[in-house]
Amino acid sequence: MAEVGLHDDGGRHLNPYLRFLLRRVAVGVVLAVLVSLLIFAATELLPGDAAQAILGKTATPEAVEVLRAQLGLDRPAVQRYLEWLAGIVQGDLGNSLSTRGPVTEAISGRVANSLILAGITSMIMIPVSLLLGAYAGTRPGRPGDLVVSGTSLAFIAVPEFVIATFLILLLAIGTDLLPPVSLVAPGTSPLATPLVLVLPVLTLLLASIAQNVRMVRAGVVDTMAAPYVQMARLNGLPEREVVLRHGLRNALPPAVQVIALNLQWLIGGIVIVEFVFQYPGVGQLLTQAVALRDIPLVQALAVLIAVLYIAVNIATDLVVVLLVPKLRTAGVQ
Repeated sequence: MAEVGLHDDGGRHLNPYLRFLLRRVAVGVVLAVLVSLLIFAATELLPGDAAQAILGKTATPEAVEVLRAQLGLDRPAVQRYLEWLAGIVQGDLGNSLSTRGPVTEAISGRVANSLILAGITSMIMIPVSLLLGAYAGTRPGRPGDLVVSGTSLAFIAVPEFVIATFLILLLAIGTDLLPPVSLVAPGTSPLATPLVLVLPVLTLLLASIAQNVRMVRAGVVDTMAAPYVQMARLNGLPEREVVLRHGLRNALPPAVQVIALNLQWLIGGIVIVEFVFQYPGVGQLLTQAVALRDIPLVQALAVLIAVLYIAVNIATDLVVVLLVPKLRTAGVQ
């Protein structure tokens, strides 16, 4: 892979991909700081009072004020934000108002559970999207294409909580094949009881895969009609090689961007799915934290989700650069 002769300000050779990555990471850091500011401001505007929520409605105003002072809620918002941001940089997310323990302890196990759910979904979603999209794109207008395209369009129009409800009625209540809720014992990995993962993963797949399939199909249809593909066929290349080397490969860059959007959706959509199935992940913890007005926990989870969004964006940009020769030869601008 040829490198472009780029120089930094000191005249040293700098790999174009490294330069591109550093630029994207720098932008990502700035975005993360801005998002943290928005998250802090939004949680400050939440109705109610955390101290009042902890002590209950029967607490006296004096007791509420004492607790507010103990929690540091009586200090100026700017001071609390700067201290919170400094803590994040040092890996300290503060203490949960509901458990009084470190936020990192509260979310560590939940993050692992959510990553398991999202990881399994992604590992299935990406190859299935490519296969179905390529299958439909190489058969435009045929029965197979009509079935794939029509099914995809139907699932695009259905919200994930509707899909989840239907799957519960069909596969859990109706046939008793799977558990209707994903109950996992505290301190236990969901992988120890894999059946609890089936319905959440299937819901996320059906809700996210459709748009990917349609984008891959559209890219393959356009590419397969290109003159260079026709020339490859005239040169006697097998159809499978034509599809893989020319059709699917050139349809990937726009498809990767849509797949990335669905991975980002997966980060947010997992909240709804976890709530429906009572899956012990970040989504369920976030809904509980909002209900309890546990501000440090809400802020930490929101920042975590935002950072994951930014990381997916950076990774997507890198993949697209690797797939598009024009970007490589242009020095990865």
